[in-house]
Order: sequence, then C-alpha cells, then structure tokens
Amino acid sequence: MMQRPFGSTGIEVSPIGLGTVKLGRNQGVKYPKGFELPSDAEALALINLARELGVNLIDTAPAYGTSETRLGHLLKGQRQQWVICSKVGEEFSNGESHFDFSAAHTRHSIERSLQRLNTDVIDIVLVHSNGDDLHIIEQEGALEQLAELKREGKIRAFGMSTKTVEGGLKAAQIADGVMVTYNLNEQAERPVIDYCHSHQKGVFIKKALASGHLCNGQSADPVQASMDFVLQTAGVTSAIVGTINPQHLRDNLARANKALEC
Repeated sequence: MMQRPFGSTGIEVSPIGLGTVKLGRNQGVKYPKGFELPSDAEALALINLARELGVNLIDTAPAYGTSETRLGHLLKGQRQQWVICSKVGEEFSNGESHFDFSAAHTRHSIERSLQRLNTDVIDIVLVHSNGDDLHIIEQEGALEQLAELKREGKIRAFGMSTKTVEGGLKAAQIADGVMVTYNLNEQAERPVIDYCHSHQKGVFIKKALASGHLCNGQSADPVQASMDFVLQTAGVTSAIVGTINPQHLRDNLARANKALEC
C-alpha cells in the first residue's frame, strides 16, 4: 500500500490502520455481535498478515483493555516496522469508562503505555475525548503535556480524537493531527478534514465502516462504497479498521486498494 504522510510530522502510514480494541476488550463495545478475545497465536497471525498486506499503522489505547500489554509482547522483533498510535485520557475498568485529562495523569499514562508497549517512544498519541472537546482543550492540561512529552522525545506526534466539529478544528490548530468520525452515515465532521487538508495536519478516521452498522440499502456493497468515500476524501490520512477476523482483514484491504486505484 502506498503510504501517506501524517501531516507535517515526517511519519508515513498506510491508508488503513489496524484497530486493536478487539485484541484486549470485549465489554462495553458497540459492535453488532459479541466476540471472544483472540489467543496470542491468533493475534500474532493477524498482525503478521496485516504487515504482509502493507499495513504499518496499529491503533491502541489504555481504554482497550489488555491491548497495549498484548501488543508489547506481540510486536517483539518487529517494532520498527510499525507506527503505533495510542491514546490518553480514557481508562476502562469494571465495565465502565473513566476520564482524566490532567497533565499529571497524561504523563503517568504515557509512562505506563511505554512500559506496556515495550518501547522507548510512541509514534502518535491522541487525547481520547469524552465528547467535551473544547473544555478538554481549553481547561485541561492533556495537550500541553503531550507537547512537552514530544519535546522530551517520548512521543513523536500528538493530537486528539474528537467528537465535535468545534473541538476538531481547535485541536487541529494546536496539534499535529486529529481523529474524527467519518463515513457514509456520518459526515458532520467533514469541515475538520478540510481544515487539516489545507493546513498539513494528519487525519485518522474512526468508524470508517460505521462499526459494522452500514445499511445494505446504500449500495450493492456498502462497505466498498464507504471505503471509497473515506479514502478518496482529500485530507484523510488513514482509516482505522478493527477486526480479529483474517478474512475480514483481507477483504477490507482489498476494498481499500480498489478505492485507492480510482
């Protein structure tokens, strides 16, 4: 897969990133069907398949249960072949999410993620918003602390996974990039993508396939239609697609390649 620049950071990533929430958490997730967490052998086979098919971006978070810790073991011997994107701000325990966007917790979270991921540096870190984007940006210390951690060399780039247009635009002004929701069903955050495109900021897309809830009435192949729509939008760097099914991974990457050929 032809890699794309994450804004002006110098980081090059594949147009599809492997989402790993399903490697570490199967509670409180919004997918159509339940699932069991894969074994280490199954997870490693999936990661190796993704790499063989041209994926170099892997997305994780402290809120994804044991995902970071598992990746720390699974990526041994191949860490340099991956761009790791993790998060700060959201914690998941006892079946519930908890949020802390303070500077102190942000630093603690990064130090913990470095240990869990068994790495000296995390390539990209995003603030994991609870939806109150502007308050987090203007009143909390997470983004400022991430900027300091970047200066210290513990992370290479930072941004915010936002939930509002206003928050996305504000975050893009002061950070390296953003993660926004964008698919055939949800297009409200398009202005954020447009801003990032014109200001050389990175854009990751979450819910590119609407978490499996795309309507079959949208086209003969709604997944292909959404993949085309997302990856052909100017300004989009990568779409994060989570799966633990090897065939689904192959199919989604085939659709991505088809979208990129147009």
